[in-house]
Amino acid sequence: MQSEANHSQPEYLKRLHAVLDFIEQHLDADLSLSRLSAVAHYSPFHFHRLFSTLIGETLNDYINRKRIERIASILLVGTDESIKALAYRYGFNSESSFSRSFRKYYGTSPTNFKIEGKAILSKIGIASFSMEKYICRIDHLKKWMEMNAQIEIKELPAIKLAGIMRMGQFEEVGQLYQKLMQWGAEKGVLDKSNFKAITLYHDNPHVTHLSKVRYSACVTTNKSMAAEGEIRPLTIEKGIYAVGRFEMHPADFPQAWDSMNAWVIETGYIFRDGDYFEVYLNDHKTHPEQKFIVDICLPLENNEKVKRALSQKASNQGNLSHYRAQITQGQTPIEYDQLISFIKGLRTYFRKVYAPVFIIGRLYQGNMDFSYISLTTQALKKQKLKFVIIFNHQLMRFEICLSGQNKAIRKKYWQLFKGSDWHKYHLAESIDDSLSIIDHIIVRHPNFAQPEELTEQIEKEALQFINDLRAVLE
Repeated sequence: MQSEANHSQPEYLKRLHAVLDFIEQHLDADLSLSRLSAVAHYSPFHFHRLFSTLIGETLNDYINRKRIERIASILLVGTDESIKALAYRYGFNSESSFSRSFRKYYGTSPTNFKIEGKAILSKIGIASFSMEKYICRIDHLKKWMEMNAQIEIKELPAIKLAGIMRMGQFEEVGQLYQKLMQWGAEKGVLDKSNFKAITLYHDNPHVTHLSKVRYSACVTTNKSMAAEGEIRPLTIEKGIYAVGRFEMHPADFPQAWDSMNAWVIETGYIFRDGDYFEVYLNDHKTHPEQKFIVDICLPLENNEKVKRALSQKASNQGNLSHYRAQITQGQTPIEYDQLISFIKGLRTYFRKVYAPVFIIGRLYQGNMDFSYISLTTQALKKQKLKFVIIFNHQLMRFEICLSGQNKAIRKKYWQLFKGSDWHKYHLAESIDDSLSIIDHIIVRHPNFAQPEELTEQIEKEALQFINDLRAVLE
């Protein structure tokens, strides 16, 4: 009997996944045992027993919990819809029966939860999601995001995935990715040209206890596939997302998610019901600081605000003709944010590609004169020297220079170059009023409408300058 059960389990999992997905998408519809057993292609009795065994809850308990959590999410974010209307919309026969079920799960009434959800969830071990959580530390979050993230509104295409679902058990995620990589290599289905490792979250951990959060470890595929045991095809639907790119230690992930949620609320966008996910862009083990480079993606409603943002982004992309005039007038236009976003992306690119070679400094946004990022090597760091890639806001061009940790260091090397016959690049006229020892213009007329080509151009010219000077200095 045991052997037969083990042999049948992959089919159980395939059908169960279909039912769990169906429930998630139809919480405000009929979810009777007969309907769900039909989705699973089992008899009602057999399906009910199967569900309870594999999930650890009865079907009714699971559906009630999911509906209560959905309503709790709505109450925390804020809504004009009455509790009574929400209760009826999500399948409860009366407001009183809903209140009893809600109190059993959260230990308080829906009305009190709407007012004090944060404190209530903290007491029962579930971190709350509310704007109150961020008000007292919004300045801290903004500063942290400024140094660690760049956020954009993007329309993402549909992404085909192969994934393995788990409920809780987050310690298994590494093993799941190893299993997917091995399986995908054997089947030849991995999307090698645009490979991504992605974690999908099917539940909101701010409302659902971590032990019951469903997630899927996924890899991108280049062709359609059929489910094989616990590995099943998944698709991230095409849609509008807030995409935040972070470079962080594992311990920073909760703060990154909090920052993303706060950003969506603060900017007035509206969350869309859908899977939230993380896209991993590097192997953190090869990063000089063991950091993850990751995109956190939150689904948004495609409303008028989003359409205006995308339209404005498209029209402003590469159109910086009035930027200098606006700087002169003391304005800080949207173009400045786009420039900083590009430089942040440039910094992320260098960290991703050249992590074993260079130590990359933080982005210095500076004033409306210049912004820069620094690069150095272990050998040059000992000499207290660094290279600096600069965007000159006044002259609208990218430059690079060799600089030093302090004026004494800069003066020492400036005198060495001044006394030599090496004149390949421009030597600063004087070290007294300059942070530069030697400098060079790398892009005179940057075309921000083609960010990938511009990044390649900066990379090529900067590396030529750096390698020429490293040959002398190191």
